[in-house]
Amino acid sequence: MKIGLFIPCFMNELYPEASMATLQVLENLGLDVEYPLEQTCCGQAQANTGCANETKVLAERFLRIFKDYDYVVAPSGSCVSMVKHNYAQFLAGREGFDHLRTHTYELVEFLHDVIKPTSMNAKFPHKVGIHNSCHAHRELGMASMSEKNVPEFSKIKNLLDKVEGISFSELTRKDECCGFGGTFAITEEAMSSAMGRARLQDHLDAGSEYITGVDMSCLMHMQGLIDREKMPLKIIYIAQILAGEVK
Repeated sequence: MKIGLFIPCFMNELYPEASMATLQVLENLGLDVEYPLEQTCCGQAQANTGCANETKVLAERFLRIFKDYDYVVAPSGSCVSMVKHNYAQFLAGREGFDHLRTHTYELVEFLHDVIKPTSMNAKFPHKVGIHNSCHAHRELGMASMSEKNVPEFSKIKNLLDKVEGISFSELTRKDECCGFGGTFAITEEAMSSAMGRARLQDHLDAGSEYITGVDMSCLMHMQGLIDREKMPLKIIYIAQILAGEVK
């Protein structure tokens, strides 16, 4: 099994430690991983702002780079959702696209659904609040939705349960948006900030020490509010817990 690792452009620039932790998790499980150096943005930001021509160029580039891998894994629910749900309008009928679309996974989704590890060889003796980011939660189906009458499940919690010493805070609104939403945080700054503060208050009330999740963009948004408001909360990307990097 050959895995192509896609690192979102903003994570490559701003959160290299989270990106490296993603690789470490995969290699700790004995997986054969390559990082294609010619990779760039998936085109999500361009698509969100209506730049279809620019998005098409990036989608075609993504296909060319990653189509021959058995699996593509990325530390981002939103980027993976872009490939799975939005690339078809640009790439439908292209050689290799169907395989790419069905074999591109967010990190936790890949571990939970494909690899299915029985342990993670990691320790994290802290109380953690899980943030269910909208793309991963509702488009990738990584946790049960509160508005649906279905048995409760969480792929994130399932993996974190394999980490020694970890405990979880019980939130009152488990699948509420943090308010980031990409360009929404820029065009609707006041609403975005208010939603973020409400999300963080739920974690404070529940006694979270750390907030983790599968989308670093959401965590980045909340980190900014934590720093501004001087809240007693810490942000950590899930791969950094699973890799055993933080004690």
